Amino acid sequence: MAELGVNIDHVATVRQARRTTEPDPVWAATLAQLGGADGITLHLREDRRHIQDRDLRVLRETVTVKLNLELAANPEVVAIACETRPDQVTLVPEKREEVTTEGGLDLIGSHARVAEAIKKLRAAGISISLFLDPDPRQIASAAQLGADAVELHTGEYALTTGDERQGAELAKLVAAAKLVKSAGLVLHAGHGLTYRNVKPIAAIEGISELNIGHSIVARAIMVGFEQAVREMKKLIA
Repeated sequence: MAELGVNIDHVATVRQARRTTEPDPVWAATLAQLGGADGITLHLREDRRHIQDRDLRVLRETVTVKLNLELAANPEVVAIACETRPDQVTLVPEKREEVTTEGGLDLIGSHARVAEAIKKLRAAGISISLFLDPDPRQIASAAQLGADAVELHTGEYALTTGDERQGAELAKLVAAAKLVKSAGLVLHAGHGLTYRNVKPIAAIEGISELNIGHSIVARAIMVGFEQAVREMKKLIA
């Protein structure tokens, strides 16, 4: 069964809307763990639009499951990661104008920058995952760069409507998953996954980790964080 990493960024988004102290993503992480989360995921963006440096520091001290830090290959944020030492870093693309992460990393176009980030993170003893589209060229590049894992971007699958079109996107992910595993990399997936579309992704052979945020936070508003995580865990199982 795939492990569930709960992304708490959107809890911080609500907090930063008023630039106050609540809701606290650290509290959300505690409730997520009580609900059965296998990991806590957070994205420390260059512009600090939601998660703040303080959140990362406190979470590193309090989270008892896997702590997965998403970040761009930005030297300042990479240095923070090396200092705080999360269990895993997931390198993602980042643009200031985007609402949320749009697409996977372009390892071919940013090879040197990503390679330098990986070198520093590896020296700090941090496991490295790369967030990629289901593109064979990118997966091959991830293996060449020496990543530990690939997180397949499931956004296109999640946004597509109609059984035929969504089936085609799922087929791309299944094919990419086989390439990831054959390259000797650990297989993760995430982005846009909800209570309605997660089951086919969780059923992909070899999936070891799913990272889900917005849908769980949205559900938590209605039923509470612990219950929302329990419901997602049940679907994945």
